[in-house]
Amino acid sequence: MTPTERHATRAGAVSALLTLGAVAYSAWLLEAFLGTGLSPLSSYVSELAARDQPFGTLFRTTDLIAGLLVLAGAVGALLWLPRRWSTVVGWAGLALFGAATAVDSRLAMSCAPTADAACAARERAELLPATHAAHVVSSGVAMTGALVGLVALTFAARRHGLLPSLVKPTGIFLVLLELAATVWTLASIAAFDAGYGTWALGLGQRLQVLLIALWLGYLARAVVRRG
Repeated sequence: MTPTERHATRAGAVSALLTLGAVAYSAWLLEAFLGTGLSPLSSYVSELAARDQPFGTLFRTTDLIAGLLVLAGAVGALLWLPRRWSTVVGWAGLALFGAATAVDSRLAMSCAPTADAACAARERAELLPATHAAHVVSSGVAMTGALVGLVALTFAARRHGLLPSLVKPTGIFLVLLELAATVWTLASIAAFDAGYGTWALGLGQRLQVLLIALWLGYLARAVVRRG
């Protein structure tokens, strides 16, 4: 196998892992066809996987699979694809996102605070299992890793010409939308925690995670086509 063929094979493997990870990370869309009892406008996406929810096992499993696939793809990219400091930071961010997402699936919420007043009361009184509170931390780490990956790999495309598709209008649009959705989600979480309602928290967070999945798919395409 020539070096060019070897590179193409490895890039194809990274692309496939990222694509499958993006699909698994989008499993929450199944809520449109399942009787979850949770409002897409006001509930956390993570509440679908809560321990007391009817389809919790399904969503915890797909989150675990998604995290492991993205982690494997990011590690493969670090080992096999051209590197600059910005790509190392970017792929490391995605590896962190994948690992934290996998951990997140094991630290599921105990109940759904946006839909269950008793759950919300126990949460405020810190009466829920430690895994419930730990879930907030792992989710935050996962989102931070994803944002670092988006920004650093986009910077690498702009500065070093690596994966140039990422700085085409579609790539930039996805990154800007993701940043806006993250601000919306954080503001909504703050409002809910302060007792001012959800501010369409569910919609903002669903947009946030959907855009991450779309960007992962776009990244996978850029990797296999070398930009």
